[in-house]
Amino acid sequence: MGKSDMSESSKSNEVKQKYLGNKGLIILISLLSAFVPLSTDLYLPALPMMSEYFHVSQAVTNLTLIMFFVFFSIGTLVFGPLSDKYGRKPVLIMGLVFYLIGSVMCVFSANMTLLIFSRIIQAVGGSAASAVATAIVKDVYSGKKRESVLSIVQSMTVISPAVAPVLGSWTLKVTSWRGIFVGLALIGVASLIGSVLLNETLTSYNKGTVMQTLGRLGVVLKNPGFFSMLLIFSVVNIACMAFISASSYIYQEGFKLTSEVYSYYFTLNAVGMLFGPFLYLKLAGHLKREFIIDACFIVMIASGILVCIFDNSKPWVFALALLPSTIASCCMRPPSTNLMLEQQQKDTGSASSLIGGFAMIMGSVGMVIVSFNWPNQVFVIGALTVVIGLICGIGWKLAYKKPYVRHFSEIDMEQCDVAE
Repeated sequence: MGKSDMSESSKSNEVKQKYLGNKGLIILISLLSAFVPLSTDLYLPALPMMSEYFHVSQAVTNLTLIMFFVFFSIGTLVFGPLSDKYGRKPVLIMGLVFYLIGSVMCVFSANMTLLIFSRIIQAVGGSAASAVATAIVKDVYSGKKRESVLSIVQSMTVISPAVAPVLGSWTLKVTSWRGIFVGLALIGVASLIGSVLLNETLTSYNKGTVMQTLGRLGVVLKNPGFFSMLLIFSVVNIACMAFISASSYIYQEGFKLTSEVYSYYFTLNAVGMLFGPFLYLKLAGHLKREFIIDACFIVMIASGILVCIFDNSKPWVFALALLPSTIASCCMRPPSTNLMLEQQQKDTGSASSLIGGFAMIMGSVGMVIVSFNWPNQVFVIGALTVVIGLICGIGWKLAYKKPYVRHFSEIDMEQCDVAE
C-alpha cells in the first residue's frame, strides 16, 4: 500500500466513526489506554489500609498489583491477535464485560485470596482494551499523524495517574477501599458504552484458524527490527513500575505521610508523566527524534544518581530528584511506540499486543524487585533507574544503527496532517 493510499485509508476510517467522530474516537482510545493506570493508581493510597484490613503483609497485598500485571500481559498477548481475526469491536466488548465482572467481584471480596482472583479477572478483561486501543491507532492513522495522535493519547492517558491517587484518597475519606472498585466498575461501564458506539476499524481480517492467528505473535517476534525496539523500550518499564508499586509504602510508611499528602506527591510525579509527551511534541519540531531519545536516557541516569545521593533526606527531595526520570521516560514513549509500529507493516493486533504485553511483563519484574524486604527502598528505586537507563540507552544506540531497523527518516517522508 502506498503512502497516499495509507493517508486515504486513514481518512476513510475516520469518516466511518458515525457516532463517535474523530475527537470521540481519540477520547475512547485514551480511556482504553488508561485502563492500567486507572486500575492500579486509583487504589494505591489504600494498599496499606488493605494490608491492615486483611491482616496480611505488604508482599501479599502487592500480589493484587503483581498478578494484575502478569495476567494483563498474558491477556494482551491473546486479545491482540484475536482482534486481527474477529475485529477490534467484538474483542473489545467481550473484554470490557470481563472487566466489569472482575470489578464487581473486587467490591464484594471477603478475603485477600478472592480479591487477588478478582483482580486477575479484571486484568484479563482490561487487557483487551489496551491491546485493541493501540491497534485502532495503527488502523486509523499513519505517519506524522499517528505520532501526533499517540502523543495526544498518551498525554491524556497520564492524566489518570495524576488524578487517580487524589480521587482514591478522597474516596477513602467517605468510604472504604471497596468504594474505589465501585469507581473502576463505573469506568468500565463508560468504556463499554463508547465501545458499543464504535464502528469497526479493521478492514483486513486474518483468515487463519485461532491457533494460526495466535501463532502470528511468533512471526512478528522474528522481525529483528521490531524485536530489538520492543525489548529496549519495554525494559524501561521496570524502573517506572518499581516506583509506582512502592510509592505508597515509601511515602506513607517511610516518610510517615498521610494517604492524602502521599496522593499529592504522587500527583507531582504524574504531572511529569503528563508533561513528557507534550515536551516531545515541542522538541520534535526542532530536534531529531534520535537525539531526543538519547537525551532522555541520559536524563534517566542522572535522575537515578540524584535519588541515590540524596536517599531518604526529605520526601520533597526524593520527589524532585525522581521527576526528571519520569518526564524523560514519558517523553520517549510517543516516538518509541511509533517506531515499533513502523517496524511491522502487517499483523497490527499482534504487534500491538506484544508492545503492551512486554511492557506489562517488564513492569511486573520491577514490582517483584521492590516487593522484597529491602532496608532502603528509595535507594533501590534510584539504583534501578540508573541501571535500566544505562542498559537501555546502550542497547538503543547499538540497535538503532542496525540496517534492519526502519528509521524515523522514513516516517517523516509520509506527509500527513497533524491530528486536530
